[in-house]
Amino acid sequence: MTNAKILGQTLDALLQPEKFRDYGPNGLQVEGERDVQLLVSGVTASRALIEAAIDAQADAILVHHGLFWRGQDGRVTGWIRERLRLLLAHGIHLFAYHLPLDAHPELGNNAQLARVLGLQTEGRFGEQDLGFVGTGHQSWAGPQALAEHVAAALGRPVTCVGDSERPVRRLAWCTGGAQGYFEAAIAQGVDAFITGEISEPQAHLARETGVAFLACGHHATERYGAPALGAHVAQVMGIAHRFIEIDNPA
Repeated sequence: MTNAKILGQTLDALLQPEKFRDYGPNGLQVEGERDVQLLVSGVTASRALIEAAIDAQADAILVHHGLFWRGQDGRVTGWIRERLRLLLAHGIHLFAYHLPLDAHPELGNNAQLARVLGLQTEGRFGEQDLGFVGTGHQSWAGPQALAEHVAAALGRPVTCVGDSERPVRRLAWCTGGAQGYFEAAIAQGVDAFITGEISEPQAHLARETGVAFLACGHHATERYGAPALGAHVAQVMGIAHRFIEIDNPA
């Protein structure tokens, strides 16, 4: 058994992808040829990440957003052909975990965002328990103060809609494109909800319910799980790990 297979088994045992109803395949998405000595992690299996991993002489790549999604055109042309060509030409394995990486209680995107923002998890909510709820190490005088704290922690502007006078003591959060979780978050009795993206209905709900909505960037909220997971499995397996950040304004 190559250590690439062991790596896949280790990741599957940690994240338990079989428990999730997801939008695409989790686990090994592209089988390479190399024994894994260097694992590169990143947010998305973009061409830029693959090229950077090749330059770093990586043997495997671990991402949150993989190559294949439900409803996708199955033809291997254009951008998907080029990404696959690069992976196959260099014998690099590609592992991708979507919802399982969001949900992991210690290494996942939501848990790691809580660490970065100084939040304490007290419970879970929403479909497949992907949403987290809890409190901060501090409370904030209002949503704008919370938005400033989040913007400083993530290093990017935050869109904040909500009651400017309501103190923020209890929060809910779910990384990425989880704006659809807002109503479930409101039902948790929180003062604010943190996610990556906002759509048109959430602004009205925030104003009408008094629960602040903070859109902090899809990429920005999901850039902590993959490196945490990569570093953990690399330590377990005795291999090297490197996180490569590919800037994304979304």
